[in-house]
Formats: sequence, C-alpha cells, structure tokens
Amino acid sequence: MLNEMVTRIALKLIIAVGVVTIAIVGVFSYLTITAQSDALLSQAGIHANKLSEAIKNSTLTSMLEDKKDEVHAIIDTVAHEPSIMEIRIFNKEGAVTFSSRKDVIGTMVDKHTESCYACHTENQPLQKLSINERMRIYRISPDSPRILAVINPIYNKPSCYEAACHAHAKDQTVLGVLDIKMDLTDVDQQIEDSKFRLIVFAVIEIVALSLFIAYFVRKWISRPVKELVRATNQVSSGNFDYTIDSLGQDELGILAKSFNKMTKSMAEAKRQLFQADKMASLGRLAAAVAHEINNPLTAVLTYSSFLLKRITDNPEVQEDLRVIVRETIRCREIVRNLLDFARPSAPKKHNADINKIIRSAIEVVAAQLLLKQIKLDARLDISLPEVTVDANQIQQVFINLLVNAADAIGDSGGTISIHPSLISLSPYGVAQIKAAMCPKRHDLMDDDKKIAGLPTIKVKAVSNRKEGFINLDPVYGKHRHEYGIAIERGKDVQVSCPQCNISLIEEKVRCPKCESSVYALEVPSRGMLEGCTNPECNWERWQAIDEAGHKDYIEVRIADTGQGIPQEDLSRIFEPFYTTKGKNGTGLGLAVTWRIVDNHDGTIGVESEPGKGTAFSVHLPLEKHISIAAGDRRE
Repeated sequence: MLNEMVTRIALKLIIAVGVVTIAIVGVFSYLTITAQSDALLSQAGIHANKLSEAIKNSTLTSMLEDKKDEVHAIIDTVAHEPSIMEIRIFNKEGAVTFSSRKDVIGTMVDKHTESCYACHTENQPLQKLSINERMRIYRISPDSPRILAVINPIYNKPSCYEAACHAHAKDQTVLGVLDIKMDLTDVDQQIEDSKFRLIVFAVIEIVALSLFIAYFVRKWISRPVKELVRATNQVSSGNFDYTIDSLGQDELGILAKSFNKMTKSMAEAKRQLFQADKMASLGRLAAAVAHEINNPLTAVLTYSSFLLKRITDNPEVQEDLRVIVRETIRCREIVRNLLDFARPSAPKKHNADINKIIRSAIEVVAAQLLLKQIKLDARLDISLPEVTVDANQIQQVFINLLVNAADAIGDSGGTISIHPSLISLSPYGVAQIKAAMCPKRHDLMDDDKKIAGLPTIKVKAVSNRKEGFINLDPVYGKHRHEYGIAIERGKDVQVSCPQCNISLIEEKVRCPKCESSVYALEVPSRGMLEGCTNPECNWERWQAIDEAGHKDYIEVRIADTGQGIPQEDLSRIFEPFYTTKGKNGTGLGLAVTWRIVDNHDGTIGVESEPGKGTAFSVHLPLEKHISIAAGDRRE
C-alpha cells in the first residue's frame, strides 16, 4: 500500500508538471504561430504596396502624356506575375479606367463594397491613408483562397494639374486609386507549414520534457521516498541497524541523514537497555560469585599464608607461595571490582610508587608473555614522584592493558613496551566536561549519545528555520561535535536549552576567529565554557581551566606491535560489553579500565593503526605541582 502511495505521489507530480508544461508550450506555440502569420501577411502587404508604388511611378509619364496603351501594357506585364490576381485604376467617380481584366474597363465601382470602404467615410474620400489602412484581406466565397487587396490613392500633383494633355482642378486632392489584388495561397501554405512544424516541435518538446521530468522525479523523489519507506519498514520490524545510503544534499537527503541518526540513537538506546539488563544480571552474578568463592579463596589464602610462614629454608618455594598469596588477594579484589562495576565505588587512594605498581602488573602477566614469546620492553624511571591512587585498581588497569596487548599480538611473537614518564599537559584537548547546565539549571549532559565513550552535551539548534540537536564533544578543545541539523555557511545559529528553550547565545560576543555567534554553558564550580557556533571553526574557551595553566601528570604509555584496531571501532572500545575479540572477549576489561582511570580524575587515550599496533596512554594527575624541565614538557 505504501509503495502504491509513493507511485501515486510520483504520478500526480508528473501529471501536474506535465499539464503545466503543456499549457506553457501551448500558449507559446499559439503566440509564435500568430506572430509568424502576422509577419508573413505584413511582408506580403509591404510587397504589394511597393509593387503599387512601382506601377504608379512607371505609369506616371504615360498618364501625363495620355498614352493609355503604354499604361495598359505596363499593367498587363506586371499582372502576369503568378500571385497577382488583378490590377486596376479607377478615377474619383469610381469608373475603372485601366485594368488587367479588359471586361471591367469602363464599369463603375460600388463605393460601399469592401473594396472601397477604406477610402470613404460617408461617401467622402480620405485625404491620407496609412499602409495598414490601405490593406484588406477577404474571401470571395468560403471555399476560395484569401485575397490581399492593397489600394494606393493617386494624388494630384503640379505635374498633373499643369499638364497640357488634360486639366485637373488644383484643389482636387485625389485623382484616382490604384488597386492591386494578390492571391494569398502561397502565404497561407507557408503559414500552415509553420503551424505543422511548430505543432510537431511542441509535441516532441512535451514528450521529451515529460520523459525528462519522469526520470528526475523517479531519481530525486520516487526512489528516495521508496528507500525511506523501505527503511521505515525495516525499523518497524526491529532492524535498528538498517541505514539509508546517501540521498544527496536536498531535503530528502537531510531527512535520510536524520533517519540514520534516529535509528542509530534507537539502536544505541536498545543496546543500552540490553546492557543495563546485562549489568543487572552481572551484579546479581557478581554477588553470587562473591558469596560462593569467597570461602574457597579464604581457605587458599589461609593455607598459603600458613605454608609461607612454615617454609623458611626454601626461598624458591617461598617466592611461589608469595605469588599465590598475592594473586589470591588479587582474586578477591577482582570479585570486588565486579561488584564495583555494577555498583561503582570511590577508589581508596594513597601515595604509591608507579614503578612498583607496574612491576606487580608485569609479574602477573609474565608467564603469559613468555608462553607467547612476547618481548617486554619496560623502561621504568625511579625518579618519578609518588602518585596518589588506589594501587590495586591502577594495577588492574595495567594488567588489563598488558593482557589486551598480548592478545592483539597473538602467538606469532612481538614486543610490548611500557614506559612511565612525568609530563605537563595543557587542559585544551584533555580536560573533560562532566557536568553542564543552562541558566535555569537544567542538566545538558546526554548519557544516551556518546563521543569516544563519553557522555555528550546536548543543545537545541535552529538554523535557516530548521530545528535539530547538536551533541557537543565533552573534551575541551577536541571539537568532535555531532550535528543533527544542517547549518549553512555564514548563517547564524540559535542555540538553546532542549528543556526550557532559553537561549545559550552570548549577546554582543563574536568568535575571535570567524566572527560567528558564540554559545556559553555553565560548568558547575568550574566557570563558563564558550564555543563557536560555526561547524567549521574550532574555537573554544574555558577561562577557569585555561587560567589554571598546565597540569602535571604521570603518563604510562603501553604500546604493542599487534594487529591494531580498526578506526570504526576506536570510538567504542571503552563501551561495556563491546569487544573486538569475538567470543574470546567479554567487553568488560576496557570498560573497567576507563572507569578506574576516570574515578582517579585521569584520562586514557588510544592510538592505533591496523597492521602496525596500538598504544594506550594513561594519564594520572599529581596532587602536588612538580616542576618539569622544559625538555620534558609535552602539550
């Protein structure tokens, strides 16, 4: 039924445009034919008038000398032209004095007939006639061809009333009339031929335009609408991953992009609901696991600790028992982490040596790395200051990253490097906005839409009378915004709160880079965040953060020579239960890692290229400012 509706819409549009086209072409053809007919008749009249002038000039001398035979000869000669029907001259009384037809010479002309109406009004001759007034077109009978008759008055001149052959009164204006009748058969045939050609051209033009319109209606309207209908059917059947290919930059193309974003959001919402259910199940599972394995773990820990105290003469066994004790304790921490993931808890921070945490993590994965013939390049720096962290949680971060690196390398061998360093970073491109509000204190954070795994800032935008939403990048300076509305270059954008519609645009403030309008958001307890509304401009300003200056971090960079991560997966690797390992992964490791780092007010970044490896950078902030030499500072 929907397909029939689409077909009807396209057909109605084609018919409507076709009717308009026919009307326009019809009017144009009618006006063209009329203009051509008038032009041909005008040319025929001009020709007849010139011919009459030529006859008058040719017979002037013969008439002055009263040589009637010469006048008859001239008239007979001209009358032999195929289109000339009759040439006659009659005097002011209406008597025919000369004619190409001998039988009418001497007869009287009825002044009330069509032949004479132009020269007389109430039996009084006109003194002057225009060319159009000298012409008349008529038919002798309905079936006869049309005749063009041109009359040319013979005016009295000095040579006439002063001639010796015969006298005319000086006050007499018109001496007679020269009348030429021409057959318009050839002219009418030309008009009919023009009509036929124009009609054929009009029909071809209408058919061509109709086909042209039908093609583009199908291409620009019918096909996109059918694709939208097909996509709607797919979504209604539960397929939220269905996307529409690009339909161009027009309104239907924008609608298709909005549809894709809508389905993406719906799919994301569906996945989040599914993940929330999995999280609830995981929480129940974690509670059950904790209850079931805590006792066995306690027994293992008790007996291994007891054996460690008893065996004092065997250092190798003691070292093995220490590993058992330490890893048993870590197992209890992992169980606790599962519970913390379902119910996040604040880390228990204390001063710790980052090198010691790294060494502990390496000991845990050393056997796995040896088994896979992976070389570990650990460049530790004993000069690094202590960092305030939860050592167990941060160790779990490094273990997760080392295990992932080993899995990425596989069994073919490779290298993992781990290198801690002290750096100073600018807040631009690093600082994360975790809360944002409008002037009426409405929350602008959007947990449903994420960029690089982080909740975004959602605002409403209006541009060129079109309304949509913009999800702003929560990392200061990154500018990876996602636009749900097409914004025209050079057009100001109205940005407002999605809940109360209060404007977020700063009055009388323009972007210092491109002069576009500027929006402002309140970050609670951390000042105002400003940004440019122009999608092509990356200007942002967070004055409170900028004034705080650079911040010192301990950076731990873990790089591998593995297979790398595809670009399309990089933005999702920190999402819970999203994995690139197929059935071999749970998708929980990096999610836990990101949460631990975030709870420490740190950041974690990733750089990867398929076939060349992956590098994770963990930044842990220092509680106290540490002076860094200029050569060690990185921005």
